[in-house]
Amino acid sequence: MSLQLHDTATRTTREFQPRIDGVASIYVCGATVQGMPHVGHVRSGLNFDVLRRWLAHRGYDVRLVRNVTDIDDKILEKAAAAGRPWWEWAATHERAFEDAYDRLGCLPPSVLPRATGHVTQMVELIQRLMDRGHAYASGGDVYFAVDTWTAEYGRLSGQRLDEVQQGETPSGAKRDPRDFTLWKAAKEGEPSWPTPWGRGRPGWHLECSAMSTFYLGSEFDIHGGGLDLVFPHHENELAQSTAAGDGFARYWMHNAWVTLSGEKMSKSLGNTLTIPAVLQRARAAEVRYYLITPHYRSTLEFSEPGLAEAGATYRRIESFVQRVVQRTGAVEPGEVGAEFAAALDDDLGTPQAVAAVHGAVREGNAALDGGDDAAARDAAAGVRAMTGVLGLDPLDERWAERSGEQDAALGALGQLVEAMLQQRTQAREDRDFATADLLRDRLHAAGIAVEDTPDGPMWTLKDG
Repeated sequence: MSLQLHDTATRTTREFQPRIDGVASIYVCGATVQGMPHVGHVRSGLNFDVLRRWLAHRGYDVRLVRNVTDIDDKILEKAAAAGRPWWEWAATHERAFEDAYDRLGCLPPSVLPRATGHVTQMVELIQRLMDRGHAYASGGDVYFAVDTWTAEYGRLSGQRLDEVQQGETPSGAKRDPRDFTLWKAAKEGEPSWPTPWGRGRPGWHLECSAMSTFYLGSEFDIHGGGLDLVFPHHENELAQSTAAGDGFARYWMHNAWVTLSGEKMSKSLGNTLTIPAVLQRARAAEVRYYLITPHYRSTLEFSEPGLAEAGATYRRIESFVQRVVQRTGAVEPGEVGAEFAAALDDDLGTPQAVAAVHGAVREGNAALDGGDDAAARDAAAGVRAMTGVLGLDPLDERWAERSGEQDAALGALGQLVEAMLQQRTQAREDRDFATADLLRDRLHAAGIAVEDTPDGPMWTLKDG
C-alpha cells in the first residue's frame, strides 16, 4: 500500500508523491515562544515527529523545518508586563519548548530557524508581492491586497470572501478590511528593522512563508501545524506565497486540538497544562504514548484518568520486552508487521498501529507462558521495531537513561497521591469536609499542590 495523507486543501486523502523522488520536505509551524509549553503545543510536534519517523523508515531522506516565532505582539506584551527584554523572554521560552520536545522524544528538526534571523528574506518576499501588484504600503505598514487574489483566496480554509475577518488592528489605513499585514510600522520601544517602506517588524504570516521557502525551496511537500492555524495563518501564507509566484506546499496536514473540559487548550482560556507540570505526574514516555495514540486529526480530551491509563498500558509493552530480555538475552529490533505498516500508511493511523503493537505483545506473552522463547523473541523484535517508529522503544537509550530510580520514585509518589485524592473526593461526596480539608493540607505540607477542575482534582509538585 502506498502512503496516503489527508490534505486539508483538497479535503481528500491522497497518495503521497514527493516533489523529489526519495526526499520528503516538511515545514511545521513551531512555537510562538510567549510562555511555557503545554500539552496542546507539543501535540503537533509529536504528531509530525511520528510522520517524520515513518517516512524515514520507508526510506525517505526527510528534511524537516520547524520554526520559532520569536517576535510577535504577545511576546512583546508579556515581556513588557514582566519587565524583561523581549529577546530574553523569547529565548527563555524557546529553551523551554526545545526541552519539552526533547524530553518527549522528538527528533531534532533538520533546521530550527528563528523569525528574527530571516528579515532579509521577508523583505525580499514583500518586494516580489509589490512588484506583482499584490501588496501596498500605508502609514509605514505593508498589506497584502486580498482583492487581487480573489480567485485563490479561501481555498485552504473554505472561507467566503464576504465573511473574511483577519482579527487584527492595523496602525495604517487598509484599502480593504480583508487585507492582512505583511509588515508593521515601528513603534516606540519595540524592536524594528530597516526596509524600503520604513523601520518596522514582520507580520506573523510573512515569517513562515519566507522561512519555509528559504530552506525547502519555492515548492515543497508538506506544510503542517495545528488545526487552529488553518485560518488566518495558513490561508494567508498560501495566498502571499502563491501570489509571489511560488508553488508552495503540495500537501497541508493539520492536527486537532487537545481540549480540557471541551474547550481548546490555550493560555488565553487559562486552562493549560504545562509540560513540566505534566511530567511531574507521569514519565515522559507515558506522556508521549498518551498524546500520539489518538489519530492526529482527532480531538484529544485531556484527563488525569486517561493519562494514568495510558501510562499503565505503555508499561505493559515495557514489561513484555523486559521479560523477553531477562529470559533470552538482548533483543534487536526486527521488522514492523504488515498490520502496523498498513495503519501508518493510511493517513498515519496511530490507533490501529498501536493496536498492532499490543497484538504482538499478547502473542509474545502467550509464547513466553508456553515456553516458546523463539516466538517470544520474534514478537519482541517486532515490538521494538514498531515502537521505534513511534518513538517509544522501551529499550531505546533515551528512555532507559530516564527510567531509573527517579521514575520509580515518581511512579510510587503518583500512586500515593492518587490514593489520597480518591479519599478526598469520597470525603467531599460524603460531605465530610473536615477530612477533605485535612487530606488537602497534608498534600500541601508534602509539597503537592491540588487544583480542583471540572475533570476532577489535578496535582503538581510545588515550585521550591
